[in-house]
Parts: sequence; structure tokens; C-alpha cells
Amino acid sequence: MSRIFSLDGLLFFGVLLLIGLPVTTVVAHLFMAGGDSWAHLMATVLPRYIANSLWLVMGVGLGTFLVGTGSAWLVTLFDFPGRRQFEWAMILPLSVPAYVLAYAYTDFLQVAGPVQSLLRDLTGWGPRDYWFPEIRSLGGAIWLFVLALYPYVYLAGRSAFLQQSECVVEASRTLGCTSWTAFIRVALPLARPALAAGVALACMETLADFGAVSYFGVQTFTTGIYRTWFSFGDRVAAAQLASLLLGFVALLLLAERISRKGARYHETSRRIRPLGIQKLFGWRAALAAFLCFLPLLFGFVLPGAILVTLALDVGDAQLGGRYLGLIRNSVSLAALTAALAVVLALAISYMMRTNRSAVARSTAWIAGLGYAIPGSIIAVGVLIPLAWFDNRLDAFMRSQFDLSTGLLLTGSITALVFAYLVRFLALAQQTTRAGLEKITPSMDAAAATLGAGRFQALRKVHAPLLKGPLLTAFLLVFVEVMKELPATMIMRPFNFDTLAVQAHNLAADERLAEAATPALTIVIVGLIPVVILTRLIGQSRPGQPTGSTLRTAFSSFWPRVKAAGTGK
Repeated sequence: MSRIFSLDGLLFFGVLLLIGLPVTTVVAHLFMAGGDSWAHLMATVLPRYIANSLWLVMGVGLGTFLVGTGSAWLVTLFDFPGRRQFEWAMILPLSVPAYVLAYAYTDFLQVAGPVQSLLRDLTGWGPRDYWFPEIRSLGGAIWLFVLALYPYVYLAGRSAFLQQSECVVEASRTLGCTSWTAFIRVALPLARPALAAGVALACMETLADFGAVSYFGVQTFTTGIYRTWFSFGDRVAAAQLASLLLGFVALLLLAERISRKGARYHETSRRIRPLGIQKLFGWRAALAAFLCFLPLLFGFVLPGAILVTLALDVGDAQLGGRYLGLIRNSVSLAALTAALAVVLALAISYMMRTNRSAVARSTAWIAGLGYAIPGSIIAVGVLIPLAWFDNRLDAFMRSQFDLSTGLLLTGSITALVFAYLVRFLALAQQTTRAGLEKITPSMDAAAATLGAGRFQALRKVHAPLLKGPLLTAFLLVFVEVMKELPATMIMRPFNFDTLAVQAHNLAADERLAEAATPALTIVIVGLIPVVILTRLIGQSRPGQPTGSTLRTAFSSFWPRVKAAGTGK
């Protein structure tokens, strides 16, 4: 028992160090005296960072709620042409990062793009003879984030609606409610915790974004952190900005919890019957199909077509050895991080299964916190202490052995993989834990009666049954690392680029056609977990076999909110 406790304790302190190091480093800089850079930021751009971040959060929160909840309600409760295809297709925009949408739509809607060129050809107008909405603006950024992030709310809403009972809706109808009022007064309040979690997750992804807001010239905390670090060279001011961004995330979660005011959202009926599906006809069926197709069209189909066209027409002029090197860098980083995350997540989840102590619960809770921290904050929090360690180690080796170790950690991919683990460990943990919960405890008891120890049971009993969840966890982390931009931009070693960095650099140089090739590669890789999720969407209605359900699928995307205590 003492050996088991010591291993659990070692795992606890390891996870505490992994997650706590960047957070502690960032928060500690709040109490350090800021230099001229910090005073300059407060006097000039800090109010703009705050205002833009607030507008982004409010706009994206409202937009994702309307699009995600509406589409989830339509495909769950109504039957119309294309409904079965929309059930899984609505999550396809998850494979397209917001910064890729920004590159695609900028080329499509700019003055020299096909839309405005066609408009001038049809009307004979000149470029100054008409008004056209500016995509590279705060409003354009909100629109793109809604298209990229509404699937979080869709997954949450569909999962919640599938779990509701027809008995509750029938009870509301006996009290005079129509289908619409039953949705507003009964179904929507019951689904509120899940919907609020999905909206909060979309808002935090917005706050964490760097590529889209940077390209659109929208000044937010994330762009400010990058600018302060690299342009001003002031790590203290960058860490203080990161602290304020972390406070934004904390306030976002706190506001959601306070808004509930202790309310509970449970079904009291013991009669569980799946929700009935209402058949739509005529213009109502056409309208439902049209409303579901719109976000799919603008969030996946159109940008995908734009990227394919650009890649085929122009593409990256550096295709060849260097491009293969970019793919190798991206894939090696993603594979290494995903493998480490799966191993660590399996250890944490298995400890939770076999040891219900406070140490085990605390370890799982701390591991989930990293997903609530934007990549730019993690990058700053990891880079500062590791750079300090590198410098101290190099000075010691020089003085004692006349040997230079150089930047042992920050000069290699070690620090970058460290930051990725902090960011995405919760994703692997929640997927692995969901898989373990599907294995009946009687198997543990049977293994124990046969003399199998804790780790022998894991190797011979649980691991073979977890192949699916472990593969899912690996692919989800793999693709998230492939898409990650802010942490990679800040922490990548010298002359070490990835597909995401290449796409950003080409787009920043206004070489959008060439940026299409790496951006399209990222989208294609991103389709892998989306395909897995489509296979998981199935029978999750009460009273039916669970299997691999949509709830399990969504749990992979919920850990950020759930770990912070928002999702119940």
C-alpha cells in the first residue's frame, strides 16, 4: 500500500509541477515592478486590448449560442430533408482553425478577390464606387469565430437534448405550451448547463486565438503578449499581460457559475421515453434544411473550396524538401506530445479508478486545469523559468568544467512539448477516463481474485479494452498540436517552423495563395478526429444502449470548462 501511495504521490507532484509551473510563473509577475513597456502599454493600448477582448467574447458567445443551439434543436427534434447528414456534418467546421478561415475569406472577399471582381464586372463600378464590408475587422473576426466554434455549442446542445424525456415535454403541453414555448420554457432551461459550458469553451478559444486576430489587425491580449515579448523584449510586461488574460478566463467561468445562483436543472420524472421526432413539410422543412446548411456552407464547404482552388492554382512555391521538413516537424511534435499525453492520462485515469483518495481526485482536477489556459500564457509561463534554468546550468558548467550547455531546454523542442502537454493533457485525460468508465468494475474484482496486481490488471485486462479510447485521445491531441499557433510562435526553436507557423508567416506577408497549401494540410489532418466523432454520434437517448455516444464524444471537448467547475 505504501508503494502504491508513493507512486500516486509522485504522479500528483509531477502533475502539480507540470500545470502549476506556468501558472505560478505568470501570476508571480503581477507583483513585480513593471518597466517602461508596462507603463506605455497601460497608457496606450491596454484599454484597446480589454475593449476588443470584451467585444469578441460577447459577440462570439451570442453567435455560437444562437447557431449551435438552433441547429442542435432542429436536427434532434425535427425530421426534414438532409437531417441525418446534418447530424454529423454540423461538426465539420471543427477541423478548420479560425486563422485558416481568416486566410481563406480574406482572399475571397478582398478588393482583388473573386467576389468584388465579379461585382465590378457586372456593374461596371470602380473600386471606389461602392461600399463593401471589411472582413479584416473586429466584426469580421467575430463572424469567423462563430463559424469555427459553434460546433462546441452544437455538440453540447445535441447531447443535452438527446438526454431529455418526452414525458417532460408532454407535461408542458398539457399546461398549454406549444412546441415553441415548450422549447423556450422547458427544453432550453434543462439544457442550460451544457449549453453554457459550450459557449464558455467557445469564448475561451476566442480569447486564446492569435492567428486570426493578428492577421485581421484586431489588438487583443494574445497579440499584445506576442508583441511585448518579441518587439519590446520585456518578459515582465508580457507575463503581466498574460496574468490579465488569465484573469479574463477566470472571470468568464465565475460569471457563469454566479448566474446560476444555486439553481438545479434536473428532470424529476421517473418515466424516461425518448423525445419524439416531428416531421416537417413544405416551406418549414426547406427552412430547417437551409438554416442548418448555412453555417456548414460558410464554416466548411466554402473555405475548403477556396483553399483547394488556391492550392491547385498557385500553392506553396517552396514545395519540396523544405515543405516535407515542415510536415516532419509538425508530425513529430504532434506525435510525441500525443504519445506522452496518452501515457500520462492513462496513469491519472487509472489511479482515479483504483484509488478514490483525495490525492487521486486532486491529481485529476489539476490535470484538467491546463486546458483552461491559453497557449500564449502557457508559453510565457514555461519559457521564463526554463530559460532561467538554462542560463544557470550553462553558467555552472562553464565555471566548473569549461563546457557550454547552451539553451538545453528552450533551444530545443523540449520546452515546446512541455507547453503542449500543459495545454492538452486534459483532452487526453477526459477521453481516457470516459473509456475506463465503460469497463465494468466486476472485471477489476475478477482480476484481483485471480491474483493480478494493479498494473498487471491494467496491462492484461484494461489496456486491450481501451484501444479505441486511447487511439481517440491520441488523435485528438495530435490534431490540436498540429493546429496550435500562439505557443508555437513564441516557443519554437530557432529555424524550426511548422505548418501552422508557415501558413501564418505566408499570410502575414500577404502571400495568401501560397499559404493555402499548409493551411489545407492542417484542415485535412483536422478531419481525422471529426470523422471519429461522427462515428461516435449515435444512440444516446435514455432507455437505449449507450455504446459510444455523443456524450462521450463531447466529453473530449468539455474538459476545459468541466475542470474549472462550470460543467456539471
